[in-house]
Amino acid sequence: MGRSRKNKPLLKQVEITDVAAEGKALCRIEDRVVFVQKAIPGDIVDVQVTKKRKNYYEGYPVHFHKYSEIRTEPICEHFGVCGGCKWQALPYEHQLKYKEREVLNNLQRIGKVELPVSMPIKASAKTDFYRNKLEFTFSNNRWLSAEEMSSGDENLQRNGVGFHIPNMFDKVIDVNKCHLQSDPSNQIRLEIKKFAFENNLTFFDLKKQEGFLRTLIIRTSSTGEIMVILTLFHEDKENRLKLLEHLKETFPQITSLQYVINSKANDTITDQQIELFYGRDHIFEEMEGLKFKIGPKSFYQTNSEQAYELYKVTREFADIKNNEVVYDLYTGTGTIANFVARQAKKVVGVEYVPEAIEDAIENSKINNIENTSFFAGDMKDVLNYDFLTKNGHPDVMIVDPPRAGMHADVVQTILNSAPDRIVYVSCNSATQARDINMLDMRYKVTKIQPVDMFPHTHHVENVVLLERR
Repeated sequence: MGRSRKNKPLLKQVEITDVAAEGKALCRIEDRVVFVQKAIPGDIVDVQVTKKRKNYYEGYPVHFHKYSEIRTEPICEHFGVCGGCKWQALPYEHQLKYKEREVLNNLQRIGKVELPVSMPIKASAKTDFYRNKLEFTFSNNRWLSAEEMSSGDENLQRNGVGFHIPNMFDKVIDVNKCHLQSDPSNQIRLEIKKFAFENNLTFFDLKKQEGFLRTLIIRTSSTGEIMVILTLFHEDKENRLKLLEHLKETFPQITSLQYVINSKANDTITDQQIELFYGRDHIFEEMEGLKFKIGPKSFYQTNSEQAYELYKVTREFADIKNNEVVYDLYTGTGTIANFVARQAKKVVGVEYVPEAIEDAIENSKINNIENTSFFAGDMKDVLNYDFLTKNGHPDVMIVDPPRAGMHADVVQTILNSAPDRIVYVSCNSATQARDINMLDMRYKVTKIQPVDMFPHTHHVENVVLLERR
């Protein structure tokens, strides 16, 4: 065990033995756990420690003595620098094994409740080109490789468009080809970059907060429709019109071409006015004959095909009878609510974001669904005695909260409303387990189904059925 000048040890020839939370690899040195980035079980590496704590270290491999026998060749040229698909070197069947194990570990360790045997994780049919939405950032100070840095070339192109490098807010990797979203996503991004170079359009400077081109959002749908939203830091009508007109002519398949002038400090456009340049201000997603309208600010599961599998599990677990009232909490744009409506007597959706509720109502209208009603507000305030009396007692409750899970007050509200069955859909099994522990006094877990939505990442969805004791 050598030591660097900063008293951060270099660990020699350690074998990576496991995968831990957040997709980091893991090894053990004496009585200490070491979390290692960019390695997989079976690798034998020298690890440079970057963080020392009493019970654990964090680090990264500086030399591989032996590559794992299960290691597979990453498909992406940007693997290892771009932080998007960290598990590309790990075969998909192994990814699934670790995801499934993490879900069950969390439910057992954090949930501390009696559990049934879990159903095998549902794999994603596609392991690349599965996302329907990507956001790219323009930068005038792109990330440079070690070779570029040492070349001494003063004429290097410093502009780029791609993704933020992990832990480096002001560095963007210039993406040549991304394997997450199907064509023409890559062509659109590359064409904008080419046009910008040819017309001397400035790329955004994150530190100085100046420049013209800021971000690019591309949304696609299973119906073949495409939405492009270009964010500009300031108005420059002549160049804006030239660029948007060029995109319209070059990609006639674009359904919705929109732009935003965002001159504030952060990139979020949820509070910005979005202008339509060409086509419709929305695209449509389709699922089992239902159409869902997606605007520039609408939330929709980013893996459309696997979202269908997730919702089918949700519907199956809910086992809704035609005389039952269903409450869909955190309903978002009403996708699940509308998806299960034909089975139910009535579906009541509740969501904190008023704009999402407007989308949910619109989605019901588009599909001629008349047995849904949607309400905006905080769950713990909305679901009071008067509301339950007016809208009917829930026989089934579907909850799909954000990563942070449910507030304790919301859990108490659910206990008070006492549905027969609760279907809990989660993108974070740790907070799901915590909430299930709070529900355990009255509800027993009877089914568990992990669903993989995001191949090559550590993220995993999980659906649990709870039935009243």
